Amino acid sequence: MYNFNTDPILLNKQRLSPNTTQSFKYIHDMSNATILWVDDEIESLQSQKLFLESKGYTVTTFTNGFDAVDFVQANHVDVVLLDESMPGITGLETLTRIKAVRQHLPVVMITRNETENLMNEAIGSQITDYLIKPVNPNQVLLSLKKILENRKLVAEKTNTAYQQQFRDLFMALQDNPGYREWMDIYKRLVYWELEMEKSDSPEMREVLQSQKDEANTAFFKYISKHYAEWINNKAADAPVMSHQLMQYKVLPHVEKGISTFFILIDNLRFDQWKAIQPIFAESFRILEEETFFSILPTATQYSRNAICAGLLPLQIQQQFPNEWKHDDDEGGKNMSEELFLRAQLKRLKKEDIRLSYTKVLNHADGQQLVNNVHNLLSNELNVIVYNFVDMLSHARTEMEVLKELAADETSYRSLTKSWFEHSPLHQALKKIADKPVRIVLATDHGSVRVNTPYKVQGDKQTTANLRYKHGRNLNYEAKEVLAFRDPKEAGLPVPGINSSYIFAKEDGYLCYPNNYNHFVQYYRNTFQHGGVSLEEMIIPVIKMASKTAI
Repeated sequence: MYNFNTDPILLNKQRLSPNTTQSFKYIHDMSNATILWVDDEIESLQSQKLFLESKGYTVTTFTNGFDAVDFVQANHVDVVLLDESMPGITGLETLTRIKAVRQHLPVVMITRNETENLMNEAIGSQITDYLIKPVNPNQVLLSLKKILENRKLVAEKTNTAYQQQFRDLFMALQDNPGYREWMDIYKRLVYWELEMEKSDSPEMREVLQSQKDEANTAFFKYISKHYAEWINNKAADAPVMSHQLMQYKVLPHVEKGISTFFILIDNLRFDQWKAIQPIFAESFRILEEETFFSILPTATQYSRNAICAGLLPLQIQQQFPNEWKHDDDEGGKNMSEELFLRAQLKRLKKEDIRLSYTKVLNHADGQQLVNNVHNLLSNELNVIVYNFVDMLSHARTEMEVLKELAADETSYRSLTKSWFEHSPLHQALKKIADKPVRIVLATDHGSVRVNTPYKVQGDKQTTANLRYKHGRNLNYEAKEVLAFRDPKEAGLPVPGINSSYIFAKEDGYLCYPNNYNHFVQYYRNTFQHGGVSLEEMIIPVIKMASKTAI
């Protein structure tokens, strides 16, 4: 745990880097910025030039757009102050030429003309700010600070705010949290992880990562203590889990006359949902943002079949012995989802619901969804299972280029956002955004980036999964895993005589002694699922409606 003295944010210096405790005093000094000021009356602005130089800026001036464009082509510039009305080429013409050379260079337009057409044209040409003449030095300085120091100021505010919340999170972890509190703790950790993207402080991110690690350690102990109680209905209070999702989080929103889309994106973590949330918000109203718990193993074969069937894996095997397949059985493990889904509706006396089931496994399936989405509006419930994020996770393990593109959680979120923004799923949803529809978006499990190898021995029947294994005669360190010697205790099928299940904790991954070092290096820093972590088990379920829906 963290070491606290009188100050709650004096961290254990032995756990963190020597600079970590200084990160709460983070100050990022901006180097002198180069300003290019272009105005045909620049001689009358010498006092303002001297004022900016006294504030540490380097100011270069020109009286015409031609020289300004040439200068931008040959030199580094941080911001351009550009007069709108100049002889030769106008400010707008100069702006166009500058943007052709340096598209993302911030330009502040300075003008006497406030006409709407001019402003529309300037804004359409991507000006960053504009000032109305006559300008005073403080106006110019404020505009430059907004542009040049915005990231620094936001980062400092973020770090200060996290400092204030740090103790609250620590105390929440010490206060014997229940499942509701764990949901809240994880949401808060994700919030700060996203906020830290605004910060240039690796030390501050290290503090947050250490707090996440401590949370996952405590969460593993919590799950180890309570999971069997939840599964066997022995707990006075328990979270909604995979096999209860349809009954409690989807079907209550289905009603006559409105088409409800239940979209299940495979392997979508809560932070990945937050990355794509703004894209959804452009077309839909987000009504509820909740989480639920994935069952174990946090793997598609188990959790998604449980969602569709409304049953635990052991119950699925008992009621559908021909459809259930063990890990080492041949053939697809999720081929009977629609059968399970219809059986669940019948069991819940909801078989009269007009239902469609669509599974998207590749781009061609996605295009078919885009072309057919309007036809789905006649159904009361449309279940769309969309496989991409899981494929991305597995492909990242195998392909070096994806390891570079998704090297950490930040880039993994960015890649997910880019995928969704350009995906057939997004295209299909935009086509129905003006219709009175409801959407429930969820996932089957999340994933965690693994870094700590654990050695496991077993016979030839032991499964190859990295975050969980089952088999006979498993040999492992008890403190490194959650073990169920009787699979039925965890609601799981019994693949063979004397089979047991083990689940890796926190950021661990399970490797055999054979060729151990090779596999340790090969799988380190990859995103895996199947085990016990906040990222894998606490997952999003979001209710949305089109902006035209009642």
